[in-house]
Amino acid sequence: MRSATTPLDLLVPGPEHLPADPAEPRLTSLHAVPAGTPHVRANMVATVDGAAWGADHRSGSINDDADWRVFRVLRAAADVVLIGAGTARHEGYTALDRPAGLPAASDRPLELALVSRSGRVPQLLADGDRPPLMITGATGARTAARLLPADRVLEVPSAHDPDDVDVRAGLAAIAARGLARVLCEGGPTLLAALLRDGLVDELCVTTSPRVVGPGPSRIVAAPASGPGAAPAAGVPTTPPVPARLGHLLHAPGTGTLLARWLLR
Repeated sequence: MRSATTPLDLLVPGPEHLPADPAEPRLTSLHAVPAGTPHVRANMVATVDGAAWGADHRSGSINDDADWRVFRVLRAAADVVLIGAGTARHEGYTALDRPAGLPAASDRPLELALVSRSGRVPQLLADGDRPPLMITGATGARTAARLLPADRVLEVPSAHDPDDVDVRAGLAAIAARGLARVLCEGGPTLLAALLRDGLVDELCVTTSPRVVGPGPSRIVAAPASGPGAAPAAGVPTTPPVPARLGHLLHAPGTGTLLARWLLR
């Protein structure tokens, strides 16, 4: 596993210099959230021209050491990582471990929760020793039950379509298990659903100093069809959400910017 070596400057509030520190006390305090209170934080990376991934169709090709520093702190502060099953499959997710050397949110293992209409479990996770939680609808629950223990399948059908997923009910279901501090790592379609329903408390966005050109999605993308889909290309599906800047970090060696935006 790589080590964090890139220093950061805190610009807002600030200025303040944050040298690389394996224990990350200052970054931890900057990203602290209340214990026991449901809190949804999303963490995404985008290029200067808004791309959510690079040439290999993975977000890992556009992040860097500065992003890695914050990424580790956010995982340490979470009870559960929430991610779309398609993104987990594409990015090669396996069972999660808490980042070593950082203060953890709890003594419990860091959980992984997938959101999927189909209920299909990525093979790497289905074959692993620590199965993820699957948040899905009626048909998806039957599919997931063939690969996961019954107590790992959370069936939360949407009121307007039993095969669709009620993400609000899904968050309530994982909170009932004591997983209140949620870190959403994408993908763009899941983030769109969470924003559409007003469920995101804060959005951490790393702006990578790259321009990749047309092709990749933005960090928020409506599904191609079905409930919540954009009525036409370029037309927002929800009103704009006001955002307040919590803090802004800058990596002086690369120009990478890391912002924490408060949405609620």
